[in-house]
Amino acid sequence: MQTLDWIVLIGTLLLIVIYGTYQSRGSKNVKDYLKGGNTSKWWTIGLSVMATQASAITFLSTPGQAFNDGMGFVQFYFGLPIAMVVICMVFIPLYHRLKVYTAYEFLENRFDLKTRTLAAILFLIQRGLAAGITIFAPAIILSAVLGWNLLLLNIIIGVLVIIYTVSGGTKAVNVTQKHQMVVIFTGMIIAFVIILNKLPEDITFTKALEIAGASGKMEVLDFSFDFNNRYTVWSGLIGGTFLMLSYFGTDQSQVQRYLSGKSLKEMQIGMMFNGLLKVPMQFFILMVGVMVFVFYQFNNAPLNFNPAATEIVQTSEFAQDYNDIQSQQELLFKEKQALIESLVSNDDIRNSEKLALLNFENEKLRSDARTLIEKAGTQQNIKVESNDKDYVFIHFILTNLPKGLIGLLLAVILSAAMSSTSSELNALASTTTMDLYKRNTSEKSETEMVKASKWFTLAWGMIAIGVACVANLAENLIQLVNIIGSIFYGNVLGIFLLGFFFKFVKGNAVFTAALITQVLVIGLFFLNQYEIINLPFLWLNFVGCAIVIAIACLLQYLNPNTHARA
Repeated sequence: MQTLDWIVLIGTLLLIVIYGTYQSRGSKNVKDYLKGGNTSKWWTIGLSVMATQASAITFLSTPGQAFNDGMGFVQFYFGLPIAMVVICMVFIPLYHRLKVYTAYEFLENRFDLKTRTLAAILFLIQRGLAAGITIFAPAIILSAVLGWNLLLLNIIIGVLVIIYTVSGGTKAVNVTQKHQMVVIFTGMIIAFVIILNKLPEDITFTKALEIAGASGKMEVLDFSFDFNNRYTVWSGLIGGTFLMLSYFGTDQSQVQRYLSGKSLKEMQIGMMFNGLLKVPMQFFILMVGVMVFVFYQFNNAPLNFNPAATEIVQTSEFAQDYNDIQSQQELLFKEKQALIESLVSNDDIRNSEKLALLNFENEKLRSDARTLIEKAGTQQNIKVESNDKDYVFIHFILTNLPKGLIGLLLAVILSAAMSSTSSELNALASTTTMDLYKRNTSEKSETEMVKASKWFTLAWGMIAIGVACVANLAENLIQLVNIIGSIFYGNVLGIFLLGFFFKFVKGNAVFTAALITQVLVIGLFFLNQYEIINLPFLWLNFVGCAIVIAIACLLQYLNPNTHARA
């Protein structure tokens, strides 16, 4: 990185922190601190909701996901528009009418205190883990690629977020997220344009798509019911809808974004704005990854994009084997270049089986390289990430973007980490304050409640930094966050749906059913991990929701005299 990159990076991040702290100073009561004084317009809500979901993981992992597996991941989001309609029609009007600070207040009104507390605790567990991962994700990748200290990066990202989130609460989060999204969109569009400009002059965008298509990267829709395919139209529409309903309808990190709305209409428009823009945004980010794949059809790519992994294998007894694979990759690259040149001149790219075969052979070489990296790591007793999906895009940025723009793209990644983490800390503090602290202590003044909220924000920030510092490596970080959510979301969504639509079911039945369901879902997840059953994580959202509803209805039927409140 050059001096100009450092100036752009540090300047962008400091401006966001200072602006957010300044604009949101002076929150004197709980409504101002936790709901932003109910002043947010629909565009602020929509961008804030998007920024909360679009963490750094989105901008690091998603292009790498497309580079490896193509556009099919976009099916994950197909349930989002459906979920937005349901949330605008059912969830938001109810929350607005009850004037709740958290989604879980509704559960006490409908069932009882213990059900509210259980749902709040389930949220705190999964979102507390996720907050740590959203800090850890950019930190570990930037650490590996730039050589920065991982522990120090975790602390820096966490502290920057804590400063303005503690200072200004929900309003600070909303204010900063608008500007963070501007930085993010600007950076990604610039990256996309630069990728296209770096392709050979005779490779138009259409031809680039044909090259990607011939290599199987443009297969967007999969209508199969094969559970071995993690992302299909059906998993997106069914599992994805239940995941999005739970995430946007019951996860306080999202609910708090639209509870800050100026009116019911502003909240609903903001959420529909998110629903309409989110799928195209994800499609575009995946397309960036596909274009990076096309770029590396004309430019030498490393055998593994994680430099730390390459360094480990090169200092092991497997170095010569690794170099042999690199030599094979270089020969394959030359063969592929000659083939593409011939296909372009004959305008015959679209259906080239030969190109697909060469790219398949290249992936086989990369797989063999990962095996050597893992052996080297085991031999040296070092935990190493051999799967380099999350490193593809950052490698392209650092090796191909001009001075200044590298700093901007790094600011995009860190801004996304900060925006998502700030929402999570804000929601964790709100839930702890309103659902646990206030509900289980004597009456507190407004000043005391605001002070408690700030202390809880600081505490959760420290916990998130702690989780980031001990977080483990994963196959793909964007999948890890969604897996964590899927283990809990279906159960929590089922509790809310029981409250909305199953009026005969009472608190004791729901509480017991929720405890049983959570144990069962965790069990199903581990059975799938050990390949005893085949149940992709997206389906856990639907399964968890169905199980808790079924068990609660059965328990209520068996004990019809159970009272609504306990």
